[in-house]
Amino acid sequence: MASGHATNGSLAHRLLADHLVDGELVPGSEIGLRIDQTLTQDATGTLVMQELEAIGLDRVRTEVSVQYVDHNILQADGRNAEDHAFLRSAARRFGLWYSKPGNGVSHPVHMQRFGIPGRSLAGSDSHTCAAGALGMLAIGTGGLEVALAMAGRPLRLTMPEIWGVRLTGSLPEWVSAKDVVLEMLRRHGVKGGVHRIIEYHGPGLDRLSAMDRHVIANMGAELGATTTVFPADEAVRDFLRSEGREDAYRPLAADPDARYDHEDEIDLSGLEPLIARPTSPGNVVPVREVAGERADQAVIGSSANPGLRDYAVAAAMVKGRQTAPGVSFDVNPTSRETLLDLTRSGAVAELVAAGARIHQAGCLGCIGMGQAPAAGRNSLRTFPRNFPGRSGTEDDRVWLCSPETATASALTGALTDPRAWAAEAGAAYPTDLPALRREPVNTAMLEPPLPPEEAARVELERGPGISALPALDPLPGTLAGPVLLKAGDDVSTDEISPAGARALPYRSDIPRLADFTFTRLDPEYPRRAAEHRDSAGRDGQGGGHLVVAGDNYGQGSSREHAALTPRYLGLRAVLAKSYARIHWQNLANFGVLPLEFEDPADYDRIRQGDELRLENLHAALAPDAEPALTAVNVTRDERYRLRHRLPAGRRDAVRAGGVIPALAAEEAGR
Repeated sequence: MASGHATNGSLAHRLLADHLVDGELVPGSEIGLRIDQTLTQDATGTLVMQELEAIGLDRVRTEVSVQYVDHNILQADGRNAEDHAFLRSAARRFGLWYSKPGNGVSHPVHMQRFGIPGRSLAGSDSHTCAAGALGMLAIGTGGLEVALAMAGRPLRLTMPEIWGVRLTGSLPEWVSAKDVVLEMLRRHGVKGGVHRIIEYHGPGLDRLSAMDRHVIANMGAELGATTTVFPADEAVRDFLRSEGREDAYRPLAADPDARYDHEDEIDLSGLEPLIARPTSPGNVVPVREVAGERADQAVIGSSANPGLRDYAVAAAMVKGRQTAPGVSFDVNPTSRETLLDLTRSGAVAELVAAGARIHQAGCLGCIGMGQAPAAGRNSLRTFPRNFPGRSGTEDDRVWLCSPETATASALTGALTDPRAWAAEAGAAYPTDLPALRREPVNTAMLEPPLPPEEAARVELERGPGISALPALDPLPGTLAGPVLLKAGDDVSTDEISPAGARALPYRSDIPRLADFTFTRLDPEYPRRAAEHRDSAGRDGQGGGHLVVAGDNYGQGSSREHAALTPRYLGLRAVLAKSYARIHWQNLANFGVLPLEFEDPADYDRIRQGDELRLENLHAALAPDAEPALTAVNVTRDERYRLRHRLPAGRRDAVRAGGVIPALAAEEAGR
């Protein structure tokens, strides 16, 4: 265990120290963590399973690994069904649990069935951090990092600072957990948690259920945080007891005199209903300030509001009432267990009678797979993200809010503060909302791992839409190429490699998915990149190109397609002011050099189409070399100083063209 920072008494440090394999718990240094559990989902899982195959894994070496099918369960043609068959065969082959389509969203289901206080969890989904609600060290990361964790290798990341957030008071009526995390986003924005773990503590926790905490921990990803941690207390015990797993409980909490690198405090009693305006989770205002704008859609659900009470409050509000004309009121259950509870309690009948449309249990509208709103119309959602076009509609207007705000707005047809609705309707706040499941646990849609001898005989089922991983050639010593795209600040992975019903069914077909790369920013990018790659490749020049971007490049989803499809089209380096953590990892994992401007003003000097030249790359990536190099703008006769943040192991991987070719070279040299 490291000294100093490892003994500050915070729960986050204790969890890190318990899983530390190498490195020291000093912010900014690289550490390796032992991973107990992994989580993959179908939008990212097909690549993970191909990566397991590529690294020659026989069977996962974690305590528990689970493959969920929750994102692409809308089967408009055969592509998604083919992927589901492939994922099931891979789970059977490599020793994973398999959660069938319709069983629910990975994060709440994992809490219900597998979450254990004190364990570590790595997931190929950025909202894996939701499991911090149970006192887990849960980190979302790229799929290749998860594949390596399944193979028994440490998860490597930069040691974050610990941000203690003390909660006091209790939530007023018509204010709920979503408003807590929206308050964090209102104060700190989408970059406020970068390189930090958020640890909630204080007396205000006493009235927050485990699923309330899930709401807050889930959207820590929107703050850019490495993860979020809550203590494991009686609320966690109650949750595990309701799932028939009380024996998994162990109490965990920070020391009374714990010290934090950063501190904040929220008086829950002083909060009011909040809402994130289009098109950023950080664009938060009080609902009362935007009240009266037309509402065309309201959607309840997603991993960001998955608890039984989140649906029960909506059912109580609409009981005996009708949603407003012209409003689509969509209810998206997040697990089969929750849907059963709602059905048996009568809540589904109340929702349907009021005009709600009930969808199957899964991510669906959150990832743009159905429930797309009309262009330019306001859609209120209890979802975690509202990046442009993520809903499946290019010209969308998505607002993020609590179930109370979404339901009040569905009833009135306008953005409505639920307190104002209650006063007008004479409605009392429902105080007997069920927070925990009440029906017997049914695990029939979870297939356990096969015994090793049976698993070894399983063949992977590859449909025609599942391509091989593209070849990844080494980084050249000198990179000369054009800037094929210049992007601004806060570019999300949804804008690099879109989700939605048009693109995401091709997630296992990298050449076809590449046709969607950056099209939300520049529809011509895939054509230009492919033409440059092919023509330059024929001339023996390699066909590499560069992208220039602003701050927080690659925020949002962990999907490594946002690194792999540009790489397939010839991207070899990105020059940015700063990066989101997971996308920075993914770029390096696939041999794309992530560089940062020493002087952010140099960003303004570069134009799309400029020819840049980077020399002596191999020397700059040597294990002990200074992480500095110079880019020459051949077009403008200018020079820019750049730096990279790659530790020694990642330098070797980028030079080799990515982690997979680096591992192959390592095995060949033995």
